[in-house]
Amino acid sequence: MASEEPKAKKQKLSEEEKKQESPTKQTPVKLSPNSLFGMGNPLLDICAVVDKDLLDKYNLKPNDQILAEDKHKALFEEMVKKFKVEYHAGGATQNSIKVAQWMIQEPHNVGTFFGCIGKDKFGEILKQKAKEAHIDAHYYEQNEEPTGTCAACITGDNRSLVANLAAANCYKKEKHLDLEENWELVKKAKVYYIAGFFLTVSLESILKVAKHASENNKLFCLNLSAPFICQFFKDNLMQVMPYVDVLFGNETEAGAFAKEQDFETEDVKEIAKKAQALPKVNTKRQRIVVLTQGKDETVMAQSDKVLTFPVLKVEPKDIVDTNGAGDAFVGGFLSELVQDKPLDQCVKAAHYSANVIIRRAGCTFPEKPDFK
Repeated sequence: MASEEPKAKKQKLSEEEKKQESPTKQTPVKLSPNSLFGMGNPLLDICAVVDKDLLDKYNLKPNDQILAEDKHKALFEEMVKKFKVEYHAGGATQNSIKVAQWMIQEPHNVGTFFGCIGKDKFGEILKQKAKEAHIDAHYYEQNEEPTGTCAACITGDNRSLVANLAAANCYKKEKHLDLEENWELVKKAKVYYIAGFFLTVSLESILKVAKHASENNKLFCLNLSAPFICQFFKDNLMQVMPYVDVLFGNETEAGAFAKEQDFETEDVKEIAKKAQALPKVNTKRQRIVVLTQGKDETVMAQSDKVLTFPVLKVEPKDIVDTNGAGDAFVGGFLSELVQDKPLDQCVKAAHYSANVIIRRAGCTFPEKPDFK
């Protein structure tokens, strides 16, 4: 029988000795609810395996991402009536908060999420789905526009995505963010994340949160999100940039950003370096820029260094759906960041999350992560 002695010794480890343990063996930070805050465009993802007739009827390509036009309005109800649908709480920022919560597991409600929905059936389903994902969603509910939806029409290995932002576009700072009980939730957080898509909705809300983070030396993270954000919402983006502690993007977005900023380079490492050096309000923290490149290495610029991290290998035959990979990458990164883990660990978790998501349809995941 194994001796009991080591066990007894372990129990006697004094507080002093614990403190002296090497800093690399950091005790995980005790997380409390609402430590991570996200704000963005909440969408109810409606996924179904559909037939070619439905695609033809609505002029949809088998593998595409578009914004809904008037001719697509009836698509969402038709999918629900004709096909077996699955619902998920979606939208870029909400996906990332959801993945972060999944990686963290306990306690529940580490992630808070704000966004605008309609007072309707899809809104009720979205609230239920956010609850099932254990995120603390506080939606601004209004009557003018229906809840935003994203139809994922699956045919074979292809997914045609049609997003109808609707209510997501109607977020109002003074009617939601400024309310005392909501602002209290914002103040509780120590890490903030907003996808660039929200720059088209409520710049003033983003600035209020970003300034709060900056003034209180908390971490404010932003995603470039899409080339069109860097091009057509450049002014809004550059108003927020001085408050950004962690900037995320992929190589296409980085290219568009560099072009708009006259960086005069297409080299991802150089772009990361130049974005890192842009003016910053909170000088106590240096900006970190994290740029992904699909299956190629992830680039991170930090102080005067540019580091690269190889992504986890995945066989092409195992890739089911790369939509949501970027959201999952950020979710994994945030799950460690909010626990004060080293940056290389944040990237490791980001790669793990993205690797799990691309093997499944939609931004979905198994019950528990298998991340060490």
